Amino acid sequence: MSREVILYIGVSLDGFIAKEDDDLQWLYEVEGEGDNGYSEMYATIDTTIMGKRTYDYVIEHAESFPYPEKKNYVFTTSDQGSNEYVDFVNEDVVAFTKKLKDQKGAKIWMVGGASILDDFIKENLIDEYIITVTPHILGSGIPLFREKNPQINLTLIDTKRFGQFVQLHYIVK
Repeated sequence: MSREVILYIGVSLDGFIAKEDDDLQWLYEVEGEGDNGYSEMYATIDTTIMGKRTYDYVIEHAESFPYPEKKNYVFTTSDQGSNEYVDFVNEDVVAFTKKLKDQKGAKIWMVGGASILDDFIKENLIDEYIITVTPHILGSGIPLFREKNPQINLTLIDTKRFGQFVQLHYIVK
């Protein structure tokens, strides 16, 4: 049995995960409820995967590293080695993740960003989609889904409302 990869992400009604300049401020201006389901998802994972731009954004905007007790991998072509919280990976994200899925452990959270997320979708590496729709039409930005993806059939297993957010929870058929 292989480990599952989950995508837990916020998206505007018109399908954007950030503005062009990586601005996410619009996400924090919405009336939510509690932590909008974050802690429930977070309890199911023991590993995170993210790209370097996402990691840099997290480091710049968080008071402290938000996933200190998890195993964290950052995919990059520039940094090497590791620091207190993350291992920098200079390998192919798809091949690396397939190896991770075969190891023992809990679920793996694909945090972002758009570039490695696109690789995951094109290879159908995501087992569970937890997408929280925000009450925004941004008009432009960084899309959740890029073009030329394979058809992936999903099963809706839950919907939840958190204030003005609507969370859709799918598993891959």
